Amino acid sequence: MINRAGGKRAADGMGGGADRNGVGGGRPTSRDVARLAGVSHTAVSFVFNGRAEGNLSPATQERIRQAAARLGYRPDPVARGLRRRRTAVIGLVTDEIATSPFAGRLLRGAMETAWDSDHLVLTVDSGGDPAKEDAAVAELLDRRVDGIIYAAMSLRRVRVPEGLHRTHSVLANCLPEDDSLPAVIPAERAGGRTAARLLLEAGHRRVALVGGQDDIASVERLRGFRDALRAEGITVPREWVVRTGGEITSGHEGATRLLADTAAHHRPTGIFCYNDRVAAGVLHAATRLGIAVPGELSVVGYDDQEHMAAFLTPALTTVALPHRAMGEAAARLLLDAIGTGRTPPATVRRLACPVVSRASVGPAPTR
Repeated sequence: MINRAGGKRAADGMGGGADRNGVGGGRPTSRDVARLAGVSHTAVSFVFNGRAEGNLSPATQERIRQAAARLGYRPDPVARGLRRRRTAVIGLVTDEIATSPFAGRLLRGAMETAWDSDHLVLTVDSGGDPAKEDAAVAELLDRRVDGIIYAAMSLRRVRVPEGLHRTHSVLANCLPEDDSLPAVIPAERAGGRTAARLLLEAGHRRVALVGGQDDIASVERLRGFRDALRAEGITVPREWVVRTGGEITSGHEGATRLLADTAAHHRPTGIFCYNDRVAAGVLHAATRLGIAVPGELSVVGYDDQEHMAAFLTPALTTVALPHRAMGEAAARLLLDAIGTGRTPPATVRRLACPVVSRASVGPAPTR
């Protein structure tokens, strides 16, 4: 019987009557693993601190891991953190992202990337209150997190919460007002070009844009949209850029302005929408006006919103925001900084917005 005070070992180092759940019913320690494996305590430390290669043979490493598995041993993260001056925890502070339909994707990307590097993510949602953001950062710093990601619900410039510069920090889906921190955001202008090309490649030359306001995403998507059209010698008429907002009613209003009481040969055959909610409104308006999609009108959305885009009639072709990829990239950038101890440069990384092809885009009408 092996216990914390020591005891007899089997000749092969793995025998005896060791309790599968540890010694004496308590949490097994690295010294218990060493006794069961027939090795030194230092050897066990090498295996679980990533220093085994070059110091221990593969057979010895395997014997230690088998002993740990048999005992149900896991390294103490607090003790390991004290030795390394790290906690293996990163903080994630958000504004109003908990109410966003895209929150889960970004959070999953960050959490799974952190988990793959043996880190946990501690998340705090401030509800968009600057005082709560400052308090959240202060609390995370008090808990000695290794670094912090600040994520926003929508792409915008943000006030950097107080204290964020005191640790390794990365922004996700937002830009710092003072350009002082690295940021990971969608490549919105390229996304606008992608949307335009979807319509151009289907033969559309009379195209319009509906929805959006004066936010960064609206401006960048329109720029990209015009870039692609200009390359084909096409200019979007001023009245065919209808800035009505970002909701379903905005799409319905904008499409009605463009399509109602207008002869087929004078109206657009393709509409790029600011987001999928706007696209839903455009589809509703087209149905009310008796305009077939995609036979007479093609519609492209933006976001690939879960539980919406794929269930519209017809199912919506859209340009997806890379929320999961942003979470992954922000976490990877932060973990690299933690690992090297070097603050990453305050640059902006833009991630591609992929196309999700469905049924709302078809060939341009021939009439």
